[in-house]
Amino acid sequence: MDYLREIEGKRSHDPYFMNKMKRCVFVKGPVIVGAGPSGLAAAACLKEKGIPSLVLERSNCIASLWQLKTYDRLCLHLPKQFCELPLMSFPNDFPTYPTKQQFIKYLEHYAKTFDIRPVFNQSVVCANYDRNLGFWRVKTETRTTTTTTTTEYVSRWLIVATGENAEAVVPGIEGMEEFGGSIMHTSLYKSGEIFRGKKVLVVGCGNSGMEVCLDLCNHDASPSLVVRDTVHVLPREMLGKSTFGLSMWLLKWLPIRLVDRFLLIISRLLLGDTARLGLDRPEIGPLELKNLSGKTPVLDVGTLAKIKSGDIKVCPGIRTLKHQKVEFENGQTENFDAIILATGYKSNVPSWLKEREMFSEKDGLPKRPFPNGWKGECGLYAVGFTKRGLLGASMDAKKIAQDIHSLWLKI
Repeated sequence: MDYLREIEGKRSHDPYFMNKMKRCVFVKGPVIVGAGPSGLAAAACLKEKGIPSLVLERSNCIASLWQLKTYDRLCLHLPKQFCELPLMSFPNDFPTYPTKQQFIKYLEHYAKTFDIRPVFNQSVVCANYDRNLGFWRVKTETRTTTTTTTTEYVSRWLIVATGENAEAVVPGIEGMEEFGGSIMHTSLYKSGEIFRGKKVLVVGCGNSGMEVCLDLCNHDASPSLVVRDTVHVLPREMLGKSTFGLSMWLLKWLPIRLVDRFLLIISRLLLGDTARLGLDRPEIGPLELKNLSGKTPVLDVGTLAKIKSGDIKVCPGIRTLKHQKVEFENGQTENFDAIILATGYKSNVPSWLKEREMFSEKDGLPKRPFPNGWKGECGLYAVGFTKRGLLGASMDAKKIAQDIHSLWLKI
């Protein structure tokens, strides 16, 4: 293409290329940063329109969050039809809620079907738009025990697919260095087997925190759950249907506040008053809260029954840690052998993307709210930042492929 020859000419006179970079790669199609479900979806949608792309991944496998940083008992929290990537359904013999291994198998087959071959072990350290060239420069490092290889990828389009869960959030708790016992984030937690017979404090009452507590119970540990904020807990299924699917159907006919009221009435009938268990509900309904803040309601898979039976104890916030002891905000102190931080993840985009218009420096998410956060300026795109899971990522991927295709035809 003419623009590649133009860059080659400019490159020969550009001291940045000549003196700093060890390797430079020109990419005809878009560069996609991240080989998780979002990046794979974007690559597949582009491939379907005849547009090549290059996927860069910092780990050594696709879907590294799922493969390397999730616990063994994890299943999809939503029915499989709401978690499919574009252009390929789940196998018919998969259960309604596929397991972690089944989902990974699906993603691997997806990548193979669309011939998506990410370049692994490419940690993006910097990406910026060169206005003189009119192209994106994406600088990566590949480290071994003895060497570091630097590569720069140059492309007209950059698709950010690193997602909302790129980095673990580890809060600073007073006295952490004095605790003495094991303190780990859920990204390192695999199974409750190593905690058998131990008292474990789980910090965070989202889906992960609730499910880790249940897993600990199933391995004969004694878990307690720190609940600092209000939380909506809903049954995973209502009236014989998935709660999520039922909600989506009702929203076609009813306003969101009326659907929320319905969900809370059914939840009260099926689960009882969660406030009596130390799980106060927010004043705003679950669906409205999700739209406003992105906070996902907890879909119960058995944890509430363990709380009701006393197998899981609900605790207030932590004031300070001492040697194998935790002092809570209510002044009570209790001994624990280990602490598991179910404190979630965050975007890492501001640490490497040198752009301040599309993404917020505060949280690393697109500034424009859903459904308009997928497109920026100068060929910059975002996929998987909608706070609407795999369904939102699929919507982004289709829009991005369509937009780039309209430009591709003009080249």
